[in-house]
Amino acid sequence: MDVEEVDPVSGRKTTGHEWNGIKELDTPVPRGVLIFLVVTHLFALLWWILMPTWPLGTTYTKGVLGTDQRQRIEEDLAQSQTARAQWTAAIEMRSYEEIIADESLMEFVRASGRQLFGDNCAACHGTDGTGRFNYPDLTDDDWLWGGGAENIAETLRVGINAAHDETRVAEMPAFGRDQMLDRTEVRQVALYVHSLTNPETSTPQNATEIQAGREVFLSTCAACHGEDAGGSQDMGAPNLADNYWVYGGDMQTLITTIHGGRRGHMPTWDERLTEVEIKTLALYVNDLALEKR
Repeated sequence: MDVEEVDPVSGRKTTGHEWNGIKELDTPVPRGVLIFLVVTHLFALLWWILMPTWPLGTTYTKGVLGTDQRQRIEEDLAQSQTARAQWTAAIEMRSYEEIIADESLMEFVRASGRQLFGDNCAACHGTDGTGRFNYPDLTDDDWLWGGGAENIAETLRVGINAAHDETRVAEMPAFGRDQMLDRTEVRQVALYVHSLTNPETSTPQNATEIQAGREVFLSTCAACHGEDAGGSQDMGAPNLADNYWVYGGDMQTLITTIHGGRRGHMPTWDERLTEVEIKTLALYVNDLALEKR
């Protein structure tokens, strides 16, 4: 018969197992653990009885409480769609001015428009609408085709340089590449445009070239951008004197633009978005610009 060994430190019996001189104590499972296991098993058994649980071929046990999460979700969705339909109908029927004046409607516009913008516009214009490289900032209230929700909605509907029959069309010719201006004239007109937003460019050393650039501008560029370089929203020609730029206003970028031209593209959304969604999105974008005024 084996003699039971007792650990001299803890006073507990050992199991007889030993690893590298370390003997295993015959320690019972803590009472708290046993209680926890019993409670969890009882809870599981009770849950099986109360809630839908076991599959039975084409059906399942319904549970005493008769809880149906799928039905609850469908009811919640139906309620949400009903509430949304009311807001949507109000946006569809009211004018842009009426909606902007109604703060409760604008709260819906901001919530719904943010999602529409994130799904359709953020890839180019950024999640906050401040633009990316070669894509315009929609929050600076500087517009090629005119601001205001109605103008924005029209741009969304037909696009810019898109396939739509009514698309807005705007293109900056390649004056250098197509040999309408020589290299000297390209640099001179770039210097003149740069001086409009950078007064430090107008030095005595540059005065002659800037004046020559102005002459080139008046004969070549003013037809679209105006003699004061203030642009034309009817033609989608940007204001060159306000220091807002899509492609950049530094000298090298201006030379690149004048030499090689620019032809931006805005997709048409009237086949992807409903009229109400376009209206909501236009109001949302307009609101982004209003916040910065």
